[in-house]
Amino acid sequence: MQTEAVLTVLGDPTRQALLHLLRRGPMPVGELASRLPVTRPAVSQHLRKLKHARLVRERREGVHHYFSLDPVGFAALRQYVDSMWHDALTAFASYVSQQVAKKPTPRRGR
Repeated sequence: MQTEAVLTVLGDPTRQALLHLLRRGPMPVGELASRLPVTRPAVSQHLRKLKHARLVRERREGVHHYFSLDPVGFAALRQYVDSMWHDALTAFASYVSQQVAKKPTPRRGR
């Protein structure tokens, strides 16, 4: 999935809440749904989108489905954000250099 699409998935407040809950560790769908003001089917749909974006992964134990954060997907997202941060710092350093070069040098009195 493209990074832009992952960022779109992250834009939904319910999906953000799900990721926040999963930071504590793996949880079954029912427990996630009990902690949110949406229906269990809605939680399942949100989890499906997060799974497709590789932000969560699913483990099945019998009839239970446990979800957890997917470190592979978050690593790719972090790499994208880090590259943006690098570009921003580079642009800022360039701006500062230009400002210093424009600054007139003070003249000494005679």
